[in-house]
Amino acid sequence: MLALVIALAPIALSQPVAGRPNFLIVIGDDMTWTDVSALGHPDVKTPTLDQLAKDGMRLSHVFTPAPVCAPTRMALYTGLYPVKNGAHPNHSQVHAGTESLPHRLGALGYRVAITGKRHFGPAPCFPFETIGKSGQVAINQLGRFIGDCGDKPWCAVVASHEPHTPWNKGDSSAYPPDGLTIPPWLADTAETRKALSRYYAEVTFLDQQVARCLRVLKQANAADDTLVLFLSEQGAGLPHAKWTLYDHGIRATALVRWPGKVKPATTSPALISYVDVLPTLIHLAGGKVPKQLDGASFHRVLADADTPHHDAVFAIQTSRGISNGPSAYGIRAVRTERFKLIHNIHHTSLFRNNLTERPGVYRSWRAAAGDPHAARLVAAYVKRPEWELYDTAADPHELTNLAPRPEHGQRVAELQRRLAAWMRQQNDLGNATEMDALNRQGQGRAARSRKALGGG
Repeated sequence: MLALVIALAPIALSQPVAGRPNFLIVIGDDMTWTDVSALGHPDVKTPTLDQLAKDGMRLSHVFTPAPVCAPTRMALYTGLYPVKNGAHPNHSQVHAGTESLPHRLGALGYRVAITGKRHFGPAPCFPFETIGKSGQVAINQLGRFIGDCGDKPWCAVVASHEPHTPWNKGDSSAYPPDGLTIPPWLADTAETRKALSRYYAEVTFLDQQVARCLRVLKQANAADDTLVLFLSEQGAGLPHAKWTLYDHGIRATALVRWPGKVKPATTSPALISYVDVLPTLIHLAGGKVPKQLDGASFHRVLADADTPHHDAVFAIQTSRGISNGPSAYGIRAVRTERFKLIHNIHHTSLFRNNLTERPGVYRSWRAAAGDPHAARLVAAYVKRPEWELYDTAADPHELTNLAPRPEHGQRVAELQRRLAAWMRQQNDLGNATEMDALNRQGQGRAARSRKALGGG
């Protein structure tokens, strides 16, 4: 229990401390949190993740701060929510001078490396060592990095590109479309079934990548000294998932294995955000968490699954600048253990993205004549009220908006106050912050986005 004792009494270190854990963080890409067989999914085959859940702790209420890749990853690495770090739009960058995971753990004597997807910037703010070629997943070279570290503690991020679209990896024949179970938040069309078949195959492909990572760890004789964290990132590229603040967009699968420290086959319902990961690693590495971070260490949760953490977490979606997106469609949300309040800032506009503008799943729903469920999902995706309130315990798929009901007026008002207070703390100005999105993206991409939006 040495590492937990150190974490409870953190100190600023200049020299390595014996007994601190190594960290292996494996991140999926666009994977809905439900899509693991150990979590009860009736179709998906994920034997490695299932075993990881048996060997460690499932964190059942972990949330990303955004439902798109760049803001999510930069919040994970900086411990700051997206508006505060500057990377609230997709394909954006944090403010110059922002410190991240390599700075924080590097100051504590760790080597910090990444292999696979990056999607962060500017480069000086994320000075990872690179395992393999930049942007490519090089699991075979992970063992070489571990060996080169010798007695020096290390942190390695394996950032997979799966199961992001186009869903062309894995064996889709293992998932015959006609045999799949269609969850209530999706409409049952042939296109939906074919898409899920390809997507589930790529989830299984990701599971196999995780298995390779764990084999490398074992071969390097590092399994017993390493905390393994698997995160699924935001939801899949399907309607009502990615690009939205519903749970299928921002809730993550999170599994932690740490032999001798984390009790196997346990589940914690503690409310945790991605911004809490960096503070936790700092604590467990024996460091002192900087006060300016938004996150808080959940090391006590790892020691005792019944320990609470936050009473609310927050999320943001900036749609200005996304591919085939609207001129502006900002969304904010506050999520408690049971309830979620969503504010659609530009609710008078129609939401759109690649799903609505190109052939595919959403278009098949729109063409499903005589299917009232499909028609309802189609309408709810592009046209939303200003406020949405969901009881996630009674309505886990968030299909019934309780905000207009008088009996929930007090709860809506209280959550509105909490959301407004958080936005003030983040210097989030709502519409003005949304309209600034193109300035936070790279110049070339911003210029293309302005042209697409009619702004030159």
